[in-house]
Amino acid sequence: MTTVAGTGLAVTVAALVPCLSGALVVAGVAVAATRRRELMVRWCVWALAVPLVTAAFWLGRPGIAVLAAVVGVVAVAEFGGLLRLGPLDRAMLGAALVALVLTAWLAPGQLLRVAAAGALAIAGVPLLSGDAEHGLRRLGAGLLGLVWLGALAGLVPSGALGLVLFVAVSIADIVAYAVGPRLGGPRLSPLSPAKRWSGTLAGAAAGLLTLAVLSCLTWQTAVAVAVGGPLGDLLESMVKRGARAKDAGRWLPGSGGLLDRIDSLLVALPVLWVLG
Repeated sequence: MTTVAGTGLAVTVAALVPCLSGALVVAGVAVAATRRRELMVRWCVWALAVPLVTAAFWLGRPGIAVLAAVVGVVAVAEFGGLLRLGPLDRAMLGAALVALVLTAWLAPGQLLRVAAAGALAIAGVPLLSGDAEHGLRRLGAGLLGLVWLGALAGLVPSGALGLVLFVAVSIADIVAYAVGPRLGGPRLSPLSPAKRWSGTLAGAAAGLLTLAVLSCLTWQTAVAVAVGGPLGDLLESMVKRGARAKDAGRWLPGSGGLLDRIDSLLVALPVLWVLG
């Protein structure tokens, strides 16, 4: 059981399994009814990923730490590709991120110290190489990656609530993607011209409904999903537009890259912990 300070929530993975299984079945029926190949491919990926992710959370902090570390390394590879970071920059960022995750598991009281050490190590790579031409860009990208992707370390103490948050923001994303173009209306931001306010509001409503069904609806989780989720999506859109890329990767069928799937969580999770 996981209890997050300030939210008053206590939730277990065992209680989530029936709900997640039912949601997958309902989503599969709905996707099949649309006959849209892209949505069917995406559902198949979810059908494979949800049991694996749930199993990791079932194992508690060790399983979550391993999952967060693996996801973090993949996200660093995609992030480094978008911002054209060299192998050494990516390796240092990946090492700092894994260190954060392991610290959140084994020595949470040292998290701030490890984060500071990671920032210094990341800064040292362009500084010691004497890169006057691209050093500032490399330094800024590395520190952004540490702050942004480092949010994955917050999954470890979140426990089952982290899984709930991921499910809620993912459903919100899917609903916003499906409903926005149909309803039309004003664009959400120039950073992502395809996204509409109508879709974002519909997605937020779906995310809050998900929290309610999973008995995890509080004002903190509501703000994290309704506000943090879309902000995370826009943050990745800003990074991708700066890199002139459509997706963070191409290896994940129907989703592009892994970073495209966790972008909302990477801001929703810190919002939840700040409010909590």
